[in-house]
Amino acid sequence: MHITLVEEGVQSVRYPFLTSHPNHELAKKQMSLGGGIDTVEIVGGIESGRTFLDGLKMFSLTAKLGDTRSIATHPASTTHSKLSQEERTEVGITDGLVRISIGLEYIEDIWGDIDNALRFLIPK
Repeated sequence: MHITLVEEGVQSVRYPFLTSHPNHELAKKQMSLGGGIDTVEIVGGIESGRTFLDGLKMFSLTAKLGDTRSIATHPASTTHSKLSQEERTEVGITDGLVRISIGLEYIEDIWGDIDNALRFLIPK
């Protein structure tokens, strides 16, 4: 499962098997199924990234990606929070960037959890 549509609250999606990815052709040559990590840019910066993560219920929230469980991390408020915004930008860590590692849970549950978390970003 990979996030292929830009939903409300999501500015962009980076995934090598999307034709819009700059290394799409290379990814197709090197990988058979595309991998299990998506990167999404949440609209609204650090606070919205945190809000999205707070809305996830079945995902583990950790800096370590690549487990059998679905995992999400928001580098700007966790692993890279000690860097200035300029330093984070230099290494490609924007304020709304969220990395999602898809695990082995039932796909509809994963989609449902992501959809529910995105609803937290929609103004009421």
